[in-house]
Amino acid sequence: MKKQDLFFLAGVIIFFLPFFLSDALYDFYKQFNHEHPFLISFIKFAILSTLGEVIGLRIRAGKYSQPGFGILPRAIVWGFLGVGIKMAFIIFGAGAPYILTVFGIEFPTSNPSEILNQNFFKTFSWLQVLTAFTISVTMNTFFAPVFMTIHKITDSHIIETGGSLKGFFTPINFGRILQTINWKVQWDFVFKKTIPLFWYPAHTITFLLPSEFRILFAAFLGIVLGVFLSIASLKSRS
Repeated sequence: MKKQDLFFLAGVIIFFLPFFLSDALYDFYKQFNHEHPFLISFIKFAILSTLGEVIGLRIRAGKYSQPGFGILPRAIVWGFLGVGIKMAFIIFGAGAPYILTVFGIEFPTSNPSEILNQNFFKTFSWLQVLTAFTISVTMNTFFAPVFMTIHKITDSHIIETGGSLKGFFTPINFGRILQTINWKVQWDFVFKKTIPLFWYPAHTITFLLPSEFRILFAAFLGIVLGVFLSIASLKSRS
């Protein structure tokens, strides 16, 4: 581990440590999370998922920043993607559990998703696991590929415009960028491997957590996504 890695790690710890040490700050987070769910989703993903991309750049290029990388544009993109993920959590979290009722699985209440409001670590049940898994599979099957493709397009746009804010707010040439994507890597690695092998189980765990921690945990998973994107980028070059 080099000196720059130690400084980076120390900075991350210093940034997040107060939330674990201060009850007042933690209570503020919970209240703000409850009152402004979409805004807090924007902030969480803008910070954590961009952090993941920075770590990915370190893996790929040996440094945490470089000209044209565009940390601020990436943070803006991740913020809006975070809002989209929050919407997906609401839509699939409420709707997907009803699929199980079609197969004759009975729930204790008329709203199947309510079973996930119970504390899984105190009231463990396989029905909770099955419900969380169903949400994860449907969300990652139908939403994730579109989400990942949009991110790939915006990422290419940021690189093409030199990572500047001014360039970022120029029109995106979706058609041309779609033609330049390495679909073999996008399909063989990003879709076919990371979705079933990582995102299905990871988001199953996400939906077993208390509701106020789900988006936070999903944002932390954005750090892992940054690593995956770096691997995909290296594969695209090979």
